[in-house]
Amino acid sequence: MSEAEGEYVVASELGLHARPAGEFAILAGRFECEIEVSRGGEWVSGQSVLALLSLAAARGTRLRIRAEGVGAADAVSALGALIERADEAPQGGS
Repeated sequence: MSEAEGEYVVASELGLHARPAGEFAILAGRFECEIEVSRGGEWVSGQSVLALLSLAAARGTRLRIRAEGVGAADAVSALGALIERADEAPQGGS
């Protein structure tokens, strides 16, 4: 069974709030492996928005992502990129 782990820094100015946590959980659900996230202690499910929000990960927080199963390395890489993605520029009005 394949296993992968990596450490990433939250880049979003607002941290891992509801929208990016939702994006993370959706992306995690696309992989055929178990995904967990940790903020230095307890591991939580990477497929649960509420569990991810419980990490209270502000900008600059280091998170560890680990995956076990088919596509584990790809999952960790993709999810890590999402964590380290900076906020998009605000869109102008119509």
